[in-house]
Order: sequence, then structure tokens, then C-alpha cells
Amino acid sequence: MKAISVSDRFMKEALREAKKGLREGGIPIGAVLVLNGKIIGRGRNRRVQTDSPILHAEMDCIRNAGRIKDYRETVMYSTLMPCYMCAGAIVHLGIKRLVVGENINYRGTERFLRVHGVRVDNICSGECAELLGKFIRKHRKLWSEDSGL
Repeated sequence: MKAISVSDRFMKEALREAKKGLREGGIPIGAVLVLNGKIIGRGRNRRVQTDSPILHAEMDCIRNAGRIKDYRETVMYSTLMPCYMCAGAIVHLGIKRLVVGENINYRGTERFLRVHGVRVDNICSGECAELLGKFIRKHRKLWSEDSGL
């Protein structure tokens, strides 16, 4: 994979969340939800920190954004291609655009999202891939539990 720097300010914020999660002892995946050029929610994978089976970065981000009337104008930024649980939430809420940092460490749900009308932009970030890749090599069992792989 060609290393592309993380230049988008919103992806930088998602990556910041991922690194915060890693410092907390969790899995380094982060997400932000943007509406009209402003971050309205941010989250990180906090399964380990909260002993939750479902608190992935996208779910934490959506929860932290709170209820909003219409999600169609929002954009989700995630450092990793989402799993089916998170992709289902994105589709269910009507989020129409997803920007992901990478899909090397987890292929995820790109086809599912596209079939359900979500525009998926993968920026192929070497920084996102390296952060999670290092974690996976060090914590294979925990990653397998989280990803189902």
C-alpha cells in the first residue's frame, strides 16, 4: 500500500481519537461525525476500556453526537473500514458519506455500504494502517475478539 499522509483535518481528528484509545489501553480506531464543516461527535473503540462488546469507534462517535433530526448531511470519518454492526448503524441513520483511513487491516463492509447508498471514500492512509497494524501484531488475540477474524 502506498503511504498517503493524513491531510484532511477531520481524519486527523479521527486519528487523534484512535491514538487516545491506544493510550487508554484500547484498540486504536477513531471516528468523528461532521455536520456543516463542524465536528458534532467523536469517538474511539472503547470495548476494552468499558468492557463493552459493542462500543466500536463509530458507535461511540454516534452516541457522543447525540440525537439529531437528520443525519443525511453528516459525514462520518473513521480510521478503519467499519464492521457490519457499525455499517448497519450508518445505513440505519441515513449517513450518506463515509471517509475511511484504510481497509488493509480489516476489509470491512465497503460493498454493503455502497449498495445501501453510502458514498465511501478510502484515503488509504499509511499512518492509519501502520497504527492499527502494529497493534494487531502485538495483540492478535484481542484484535481477533474485536474484529471476528
